[in-house]
Amino acid sequence: MKEVRPLTLETPAEHPFAEFVRILGKGKRGARGLTREEARAAMTLLLEGKVEDTQLGAFLMLLRHKEESAEELAGFTEALRAHLQAPSIAVDLDWPTYAGKKRHLPWYLLAAKCLAGNGVRILMHGGGAHTAGRMYTEQLLDLLQIPLCRDWAAVGNTLDQHHLAFFPLHDWAPQLQRMIDLRNTLGLRSPIHSLARVLNPLGARCGLQSIFHPGYQAVHREASRLLGDHAVVIKGDGGEIEVNPDVISHLYGTTAGEAWDEEWPALSERRHVKPASLQAEHLRAFWRGEVEDSYGEKALIATMALALRGLGQNREQAFATAQGYWNTRDRSI
Repeated sequence: MKEVRPLTLETPAEHPFAEFVRILGKGKRGARGLTREEARAAMTLLLEGKVEDTQLGAFLMLLRHKEESAEELAGFTEALRAHLQAPSIAVDLDWPTYAGKKRHLPWYLLAAKCLAGNGVRILMHGGGAHTAGRMYTEQLLDLLQIPLCRDWAAVGNTLDQHHLAFFPLHDWAPQLQRMIDLRNTLGLRSPIHSLARVLNPLGARCGLQSIFHPGYQAVHREASRLLGDHAVVIKGDGGEIEVNPDVISHLYGTTAGEAWDEEWPALSERRHVKPASLQAEHLRAFWRGEVEDSYGEKALIATMALALRGLGQNREQAFATAQGYWNTRDRSI
């Protein structure tokens, strides 16, 4: 005999998170973006695991469709930093690496390695290989001898010893990693891919960010300004923090609550031909001085200069320092 469901005679209480889905999705006229405070409250519920899966999917896709605002990114970041309660560890550069490369090799890894060899303390973090056809930082850690850390204590010790540490997002913010991993379930990247660039969990002296899609760079710069961070945002090659030497680079900066802009000219008169395939071993051979690569050298020198610009040097000084670092690197790897 079929079980008969009893009638619903009392209105069920609304879920606390429903308010935020409604704000974003209440039709063309009724919908709006979240305020900074609302974004902070919504992310707090997400981080505490107090949101249903259906709500999470709806929330992420509504944000994705609307396009996240600087106020929302700032509020989300404030919630994450409060939830994280990370220890005090001195860092010069926060270096998010979430995009992966598909046209050129990840020369930014050699740039970071060279900077670290000269005492610049760099925290790298990423969200894993989530999109087919791309080469990710996580896949090259062993090859390039970049230390992998799995907790904050290891990060602190590694930065003291090697000045460069990679800390996977899923080890320090598993809730955000889960949202990133929904990319292949929902069919679209969620705003968490953008948010991860802003987080700067240890409050580094400078947060570097790469945002590939036009228009988003200024939004990210504004989010960092609202947070009181010192940051430099570029349209990096493939979405990674890597200056493309073949094109003009625009720097979107924020320092002490003030926004600034700077334009760097292309370093090549003509575009380089992209390689037929990406061979990771080429990076190690280039570091050792066994092969030459015009594009790679220009890209990594300019990327080091970008980082040094973020740490206070002007463009000319930064390029001269970067070239000196590269010329005198320890070629063993």
